[in-house]
Amino acid sequence: MASFPDSVNENEIAKAKFIGELLVSVAPFDQKSGREAWTVAFAPNGSYFAWSQGHRIVRLIPWTKCLREFSVAGHGGESTNASSPRHLPHQNIEGGQAILVAGEPREHTIDCGDIVLGLAFGSSVPEKQSRCVNIEWHRFKFGQDQLLLATGLNNGRIKIWDVYTGKLLLNLMDHTDIVRDLTFAPDGSLMLVSASRDKTLRVWDLKDDGNMVKVLRGHQNWVYCSAFSPDSSILCSVGAGKAVFLWNMDEYTLIRKLEGHHNDVVSCEFSPDGALLATASYDTRVIVWDHHKATVLLELGHLFPPPSPIFAGGANDRWVRAVSFCPDGLHLASITDDRLVRFWSIEERAPQAIASLSNGLCCAFSAEGNVLAAGTRDGNVHFWESPRSIASLQHICRMALRRVMTTQQVETLAIPTPLCDYLTTDDLKILCSC
Repeated sequence: MASFPDSVNENEIAKAKFIGELLVSVAPFDQKSGREAWTVAFAPNGSYFAWSQGHRIVRLIPWTKCLREFSVAGHGGESTNASSPRHLPHQNIEGGQAILVAGEPREHTIDCGDIVLGLAFGSSVPEKQSRCVNIEWHRFKFGQDQLLLATGLNNGRIKIWDVYTGKLLLNLMDHTDIVRDLTFAPDGSLMLVSASRDKTLRVWDLKDDGNMVKVLRGHQNWVYCSAFSPDSSILCSVGAGKAVFLWNMDEYTLIRKLEGHHNDVVSCEFSPDGALLATASYDTRVIVWDHHKATVLLELGHLFPPPSPIFAGGANDRWVRAVSFCPDGLHLASITDDRLVRFWSIEERAPQAIASLSNGLCCAFSAEGNVLAAGTRDGNVHFWESPRSIASLQHICRMALRRVMTTQQVETLAIPTPLCDYLTTDDLKILCSC
């Protein structure tokens, strides 16, 4: 296993380029709890950015508008002024919606009726039919151009909104405790999975008018987060426990548990090619797994020397709050309680770049992968440019192949052994052997 070496000084690591922030205006009497930005999300098609800014409110902003305001380098020919990050100005909202300007998507401010802890965008692919047999009576017929936003609430409800109009479409009620996280299957089927403090995951079919398909039981405590593999066949779930759960989403059965963390696991995400799985824990580590073989490929540590299992299992000032894979498959980001955001390359042992962030809670990369957004306890969102690297030919080959084949399937191909090794050996494994 590889980890961040003790000899590296974080003061010598490059600083990530801060490009802007979204600030929430707060009255003097409104400075306490309830303002947390528990979740941030980018629409898969790059059209919108959404975040929970506290006190029941979700804000939806056209992403191109943010890019214009922040003047991100490489977008629209505008240059970046890293020394003076831009703040997105507040808009004049009428009836909860912004006025449509020059044909652009509308900005929306949605009152969800309770504290929002989970957000997820979903879009439909017409050829992905509902698993329900009789679909003639359905109230909703989601089209290909429709974009949905699911919000998980403190009262256990899930509300589904039309992003382009801001209208409430569905109100899903079955959880008995807080809905902490939501994730749509990326295949366009509009299958939604919710993770709750009631110790369950629930699978919903929005093409079947939001009917609940299955309850996944196995967690002994709160479920914090879940994530689909890129082909939608596997679901990872983590929570108040040390195990990482992997589920077969064709049969809704538990595949296996991954053991390796020493404290609660709070965040998880698959690499864009589905070959790797990253999990973040209060034990001060991010672990990158080959989940197909249930092996640890890389440990990214945030406290040195690494804490013993006893210390890692308790309170410390290096709890990792969130991890996110960049769409390029080469980088990931972590948010920790030590007031830092770290950008990691999966080909290196040390962070590639760092940035200061107080009270960070969550993070997500834009659909293009060039920007990281992070939400904080004060309801604000901060943005940085993602580090860039030139991918190796080996990485590009694996990215292309593993979108359609697993590691085991590649190993059974009738190809020479050196070529098989080339297509299945991650740079992480090379690091681990050094």
